Amino acid sequence: MSSHAKKPRHWSLSKGAVNASLALVTLYTLLPLVWLITASAKNTPDLLGGNSLSLSNFHLGDNLHALATEDGGIYFRWFLNSLLYAGGGALLCAFICVCAGYAFEVFAFRGKEKLFGLVLVGVLVPTTATALPLYLLASKIGLVNTFWAVFIPSLVFPFGVYLSRIFVSGYVPVEVLEAARMDGASELRTFWSIGLRMVTPGFVTVFLFQFTAIWNNFVLPLVMLSDTRLFPVSLGLYSWNSQTHSLPDFYPLVVTGSLLAVLPLVVAFIALQRHWKAGLTAGSVK
Repeated sequence: MSSHAKKPRHWSLSKGAVNASLALVTLYTLLPLVWLITASAKNTPDLLGGNSLSLSNFHLGDNLHALATEDGGIYFRWFLNSLLYAGGGALLCAFICVCAGYAFEVFAFRGKEKLFGLVLVGVLVPTTATALPLYLLASKIGLVNTFWAVFIPSLVFPFGVYLSRIFVSGYVPVEVLEAARMDGASELRTFWSIGLRMVTPGFVTVFLFQFTAIWNNFVLPLVMLSDTRLFPVSLGLYSWNSQTHSLPDFYPLVVTGSLLAVLPLVVAFIALQRHWKAGLTAGSVK
């Protein structure tokens, strides 16, 4: 066989093809957001006429005014409800998850791994499957159609407990805890002064996950609530959208309200970005 025989050429994409593919994926990802931004400034004829992406005929001020005055400004009550459900629920839930993850990782007690396995089973159960049992339970104790019917279930986050244990394992050295105990610190003081501060990236990560989940939650409020004053923004916009067939003037309200509903998520991720990125690398550092 000749020594000058050509070696088989490995197939590969050119740099231009890769960049073009990435550009298409980016465009596909950003197009809905661009549509939402431009459509939120359109009136009903433009939206129904297919001119949502047009860069002319902006009516954002009129849409915001209509949004603020519709039904006595109930949209902003929905917005505040969502902030209370998601903000308060995610904050308290993250703290509970970190406490549980710390206990699972640091302490030794009978049946610990079996109990943790039960938590992992809870991760596999979709939230939609628990909506009806939660409603039946809430109806027995008289919590249906109250703030607590949505708030209390949001405090349970099995995946957050799992993440918290990973974070404690990666961020809290056992030697530091032992040193604190030798100095006479109680277990509660050790956790509050040392463990909780060291696992701050994990706390923020769990908070962001749960904040997003509660903010976008739809099924549980739909099942639990009938009083429109208690609706979160997701359920409120759904109720308006269900009326657009008979009242087309609700179209701009729904689109503009959807744009405003995205802002808290964007602000939360940008404000906590540094801690969130650090938290995602905890497992790799370990």
